[in-house]
Amino acid sequence: MQKKLGKITGVKKLTNNLSLPPGQFLTEKFPALTAVPAPIIDIDNWHLTIFGLVDKELKINWNQFMNLPQVTIEAPFHCVTQWSNLNNTWTGVLFSEINKLFKSKPKGKFAMIHSYGGYTTNLLLENLQEDSVIFAHSHNGKSLNELHGGPLRLVAPKFYGWKSAKWVNAIEIMETNKPGFWEERGYHMQGDPWNEERFWPDIC
Repeated sequence: MQKKLGKITGVKKLTNNLSLPPGQFLTEKFPALTAVPAPIIDIDNWHLTIFGLVDKELKINWNQFMNLPQVTIEAPFHCVTQWSNLNNTWTGVLFSEINKLFKSKPKGKFAMIHSYGGYTTNLLLENLQEDSVIFAHSHNGKSLNELHGGPLRLVAPKFYGWKSAKWVNAIEIMETNKPGFWEERGYHMQGDPWNEERFWPDIC
């Protein structure tokens, strides 16, 4: 069901570095790679829950989310399988807007992103708060389909694509850094493409 968008506050362009990270090749395609089957999500029952080390648990429904201030970001996308697409426009909500609705406790330094279907990935909370990180519902002017993470995915352009979790439904604020789905299977805890942080150092 189409919902009215909150005010779009502007376009942010990450144009400071459009060269390729080491080990990547350029493509105009955007393959749909998934670790788990794409779940069927009823938008009327969808919620984004923020829990863990917060002053109060927060639950936002789709209508509430879509009425938050919106932003459009132009950013590259780097997949750990070595392809990079430099031309992507994402529309959605910054975490900083969601963060206005709750407070993290002082010990909360990390975040685990949870998805429908059981996928998870970890980020430093300070990384989640950057203005390049967006919870996106649209890509290149079109609503995300289920294969690309619709109705909502995280987009964290400064990290490999597995950090940009699809089908997001929860954010857990944590005291310690814990591995998510791919991190438990040998992928790097940080995932910086410019440092080729693809896997745990001891298995490279």
